[in-house]
Amino acid sequence: MKPHRALFALALALALAAGGRDALDDWVTRTELPELNVPVGTEVVARDGSLLRVFPVADGRWRLDPRDVDPAYLAALIACEDSRFYSHNGVDFWAALRAVAQMLRAGHVVSGASTLTMQVARLIEEGPTGQISGKLRQVRVAMALERRLTKPEILDLYLRLAPFGGNVEGVRAATLSWFGKEPRRLTPAEIALLIALPQSPETRRPDRAPAVARAARDRILSRLAQAGVLDAGSAAAATREKIPAKRHDFTALAPYLSERLAAAYPPGARIPTSIDPALQRAAEALAQRAVAGMASQVSVAMIFADHRSGEVLAEVGGAEWTNGARAGFVDLTRAIRSPGSTLKPFVYALAFDDGRVNPETLIDDKPAAFGLWRPQNFDRQFRGTVSVREALILSLNLPAVSLTDAIGPARLIATLRRAGAKVQIPGARVPGLAVALGGLGISLADLVQAYAALARMGQPIALSAEAGAAHPLPGRLFGDVAAWQVADILRQLPPPPGAARDRIAYKTGTSYGNRDALAIGFDGRWVAGVWMGRADGTPVPGAFGGELAAPLLFEMFDRAGGPKEPLPPPPPATLIVPNDRLPPPLQRYRPREAVFSGIAQDDPVLAFPPDGARIELADGAGLTVKLQGGSPPFTWLANGVPLVIAARTREAVLDLPPAGAIRLTVLDAMGRSSSATVVIGP
Repeated sequence: MKPHRALFALALALALAAGGRDALDDWVTRTELPELNVPVGTEVVARDGSLLRVFPVADGRWRLDPRDVDPAYLAALIACEDSRFYSHNGVDFWAALRAVAQMLRAGHVVSGASTLTMQVARLIEEGPTGQISGKLRQVRVAMALERRLTKPEILDLYLRLAPFGGNVEGVRAATLSWFGKEPRRLTPAEIALLIALPQSPETRRPDRAPAVARAARDRILSRLAQAGVLDAGSAAAATREKIPAKRHDFTALAPYLSERLAAAYPPGARIPTSIDPALQRAAEALAQRAVAGMASQVSVAMIFADHRSGEVLAEVGGAEWTNGARAGFVDLTRAIRSPGSTLKPFVYALAFDDGRVNPETLIDDKPAAFGLWRPQNFDRQFRGTVSVREALILSLNLPAVSLTDAIGPARLIATLRRAGAKVQIPGARVPGLAVALGGLGISLADLVQAYAALARMGQPIALSAEAGAAHPLPGRLFGDVAAWQVADILRQLPPPPGAARDRIAYKTGTSYGNRDALAIGFDGRWVAGVWMGRADGTPVPGAFGGELAAPLLFEMFDRAGGPKEPLPPPPPATLIVPNDRLPPPLQRYRPREAVFSGIAQDDPVLAFPPDGARIELADGAGLTVKLQGGSPPFTWLANGVPLVIAARTREAVLDLPPAGAIRLTVLDAMGRSSSATVVIGP
């Protein structure tokens, strides 16, 4: 036992002799206590409650909120350090008198009398231990603590503050550091080492003095056996357990996300997330593997989410977060980059929703000028006349630009913003047609969120990894028919070599100059995105979304496990017919400057539903009808009966009988009309 314990016992005896009960009571009452709100580090936890990342307190110490501490450790700690903890008032007078008597008889220190409360008093003030004045101060603070706190609160302070070597304080930080696990279940050997370390945390550090640490641990095991806390056999077996050779690193899963969340909360918060730790580890391993052997500046960002709930299950902000060469300090899921061709599906969805085209509509992929701009395809070749389906599968530029010219680039931007995306238009306030080909800035996180709306049949949702923060966004981006048509096309894109067909609907993108390689995809439940490139935006020669990012995207879906989640079936109003059965206006797309064959450009044309269509409506649902051309206002009739009068828009919802053949007619302001006969019912 250390000499300072004898000094304490002697100081305590002198203090008791120096004054009576009243003087002592007044002495304790006037005690000024230090701050008792001991700060702990912030914790970010996964959906199963396991740690993703912990942060030290402001002065760099690892100190965590004690939780789920093994009761066996608490029982052993009290048995060894303070057997009358629950009955004394901060000072164990019997232990003090015993220590003085033993010292006087033996001529040296035999036992000490420092209680757990006194140890807490010393720890909260970081006071001296070898001076009589320091011991008297500990006595005074300990007795004051007992008056102001409950026993569990005092024990909680010890579990936060006890030193375990280096900058590790508190039992939870100690078990994570020395054993690599939470303190909820500990072996007898681990319990004994945790009791021995605070008695002399630096001289007994297992990584620096393993023999000293082992000897101290074994002495505690012997005392526990003598006290009846352990049986002799368990104590003997525990002495054969190895001493930790080094400290474990504190976990740092999802480091970028954890740091972003920690910055938004007060210090010491416990922040729950929706992150799946197994999937997060798999995603981080995929990212590290993807950049192995590549230029040192290349990095990867990945997001994987459940678009039904909006919960983010995995998020990788960079391949190597501690690697400065790969700009490990930059969260690349939030970096503003060019999306390349990944916005084309939204162009087509809006065009489908307007009734301008159908997946089987023919469209030209030929050289064309839009003002002074003459866009070309990625491979600088043109395919002539193709179907809209082929145009999107092949990611042709001319058809996408032509449709963007029709719907308006501002509308595309507005659609992305309704999905919650923060879109940046470089160098101009008014977006131009180039936005369809990636001529804007958007983060991977916002791009994945926009695709989540596409996967949800046009209904946007705010994705979030913070537990309970995901939520649906108001309105729709476009109708469910248009969303399904796009998803059905994207599902037909050829997968990367070795990947299963029809696994997901996805789109790749490569920005100008090979600066960004992207792949975004979804199935009936999941949505994910992958970005590869350099954080500084310089080109990566040979980087293509289909070759670099797409294989990682498919692997992420494979790692999610479970059965394949198919895309939903087509909505009842979906028109699925070959080109020759489409209504004439939908058989071939004509740009705005063109004219319809045999039809004046301004004549009204019923774009949906087509003549002869059979449509099944849900109970109580109306039929959405769409018009091209004509001069507003419009009047819609069913079997000659007006249903909508003076409509200013080219889209309306008609309440129709639940079954039967109906002749639909639309009249414009000049008396021109267009009609179609449809059958309502299965």
